[in-house]
Amino acid sequence: MPKITVLPHPEFAPGGAVFDAEQGTTLCDALLDHGVDIEHACGKVGACTTCHVVVTQGFQSLNELDENEEDMLDRAWGVQPNSRLSCQAIVADEEVVVELPRYTINHARENG
Repeated sequence: MPKITVLPHPEFAPGGAVFDAEQGTTLCDALLDHGVDIEHACGKVGACTTCHVVVTQGFQSLNELDENEEDMLDRAWGVQPNSRLSCQAIVADEEVVVELPRYTINHARENG
């Protein structure tokens, strides 16, 4: 099982997190299954950017970005070359280290 390391985030993972994840699961599901309550406003279908993460290690081991994910990432706050929507990034067999951006663009939460 690949290891997932989450760098500390003031809201979702104050002390960071380290856990094993099932190969073939999405990063979003792995995070949620291990107590990192990352936002996922669109229900994990790649239609928003609230689950945006920056993959600081293991980016190449994840599945390739499709055109829809690339288009959505253009709208994300703080996007970097190694950014992914965690709901679309599938864990392979290598260790992955992720950083959760400090902010997300969640219109439902901001306007609700």
